[in-house]
Amino acid sequence: MAKYDARRTWTACDLAVLDELKQAEAHLPEDAPRALLSVRLSVLTKETTSPVRQELDLRLLARERGYRVVGVASDFNVSATKVPPWRRKELGEWLNNRAPEFDVLLFWKLDRLIRRTTDLSAMIEWCDRYGKNLVSKHDEIDLSTPAGRAVVTIIGRIAEIEAANTSTRVRSLWDHSRTREAWVVGKPVYGYTTTKADGSTALAVEPNARKALHWARSMALRNVSARRMSLCLVRSGLMSPGLTTSTLLRRLRNPALMGYRVEEEKHGGRRRSRVVLRKDGAPVRVAPPIFTEEEFETLQAALDRRSKSQPTRRSGGATQFLGVLVCADCSTHMTVQRTTSNGRSYAYLRCGKCRGGGRGAPDPQSVFDDLAEKVLQALGDIPVQVRDYAPGAEARGEGARLEASIAAYRTGLEPGGGPHSGSRFARERARRALDDLTGELNAIAPETTQDRWVLFHDGKTFRERWEAGGSEAMAEDLRRAGVTCEVRRTKIKGVRAPSLHLSLRIPDEVRDRLVVRGDAFDAGLRQHGGVRHAERRRDGRVRTPLVDCSPTS
Repeated sequence: MAKYDARRTWTACDLAVLDELKQAEAHLPEDAPRALLSVRLSVLTKETTSPVRQELDLRLLARERGYRVVGVASDFNVSATKVPPWRRKELGEWLNNRAPEFDVLLFWKLDRLIRRTTDLSAMIEWCDRYGKNLVSKHDEIDLSTPAGRAVVTIIGRIAEIEAANTSTRVRSLWDHSRTREAWVVGKPVYGYTTTKADGSTALAVEPNARKALHWARSMALRNVSARRMSLCLVRSGLMSPGLTTSTLLRRLRNPALMGYRVEEEKHGGRRRSRVVLRKDGAPVRVAPPIFTEEEFETLQAALDRRSKSQPTRRSGGATQFLGVLVCADCSTHMTVQRTTSNGRSYAYLRCGKCRGGGRGAPDPQSVFDDLAEKVLQALGDIPVQVRDYAPGAEARGEGARLEASIAAYRTGLEPGGGPHSGSRFARERARRALDDLTGELNAIAPETTQDRWVLFHDGKTFRERWEAGGSEAMAEDLRRAGVTCEVRRTKIKGVRAPSLHLSLRIPDEVRDRLVVRGDAFDAGLRQHGGVRHAERRRDGRVRTPLVDCSPTS
């Protein structure tokens, strides 16, 4: 992803306007609505000025409406069709964890924020639940009125239709070009580069890549392992240092190296490229071949002789505690590798950088069980705390009402004609009412007038939570808390399997990190009305907050 550099994309004139707008914000009242600016771009290039234009336009809109800008969420190279707002890196952080810090979300145009009506519906429900508003620079959007809500839905539907039309055009272009020998669109596979021929784009063989591929083929025919091939190619400088064994094998198995057009095919968790055929069944040639058909077939046969039959990937992943178990020697994640030999399946726990996987440990399940036991001993008795959103609008409204009533009583008690300054009985009654109102106002805690996160005790311990949710729930909580477990493998003379030693690494702030934040945009939460409806426990008792979190927590 390209990095957005303000110093490179903002001109001196833009920066001068930005400084002027920031200075104008200094004169806003303290209770001015706080605005978050959302800037998004599908494709960020060096020449684009859209991010600058979007931000300045939104800051001008904020000044017109009297909003104080508290932040800018910039997400570039992000598709609004594929990635909803709460899954984007910067905007998602604000929506999921920094909601108390802003009151209104400003965006340049609705399609800059959302392109799917389902995502729009989720955002509207989230705004209702958290007391936020959506405002667009170029669309008449205001969630505070029924008409504004209707406009939002209509515009969102139009944006979804536009996105579908764009997808149709792209698919149509690919369908048109896939059976043509001319190179129209797409990224060339490794070994080729684009060039101009007779005014049109064509593919040409990249000399260094051709040399590397033929060198790899000669090693494969000599029964050299793919790991050894990748090391030799990297050391020679023919391929980049980031080359992995799987990447090299994927390159060598691509039939596009024969000059044919290919398309990706997924089957059983594997990605493979297959040749695109014309209506007459002949392959479509789009480039000069790097390998002849005979060379390519002998290469595949050599690779097949060393390959091992891999079982289909499990949908839940191969490692139960992926991201928690790390190698004590190379600090890379431990993963389960499964192979089949002579009809039997074998599983080993291996790391990514140690030679041979660091003497892969058999029986991964025993490692998982040992880790779970250590985690339960160390963290199982910690009470589960759930983060909940507590808006301060109600307390602020009550405070304003009390302040207005107090001011009215004080005015009425002024000598010389106030409504409560007549008889002694009237004055005493007014003073008692004034004292009561003042007591109620003083009883309102200042923090309750602010939007904030509040922690509630779930009533369970993490041991109970993990016994109910299993290893998946435990792994998710451990990753969130930053808990890792180092696996040290020691060779035992005369024994093939190494001895294992697990060391749990627990951060000092593990209790804070273990707080269950939930997903405010989860379909289940939206269906049941969100977190505020969960303030009363299922047994009917009202939960008591353990602690108030600061707005930035």
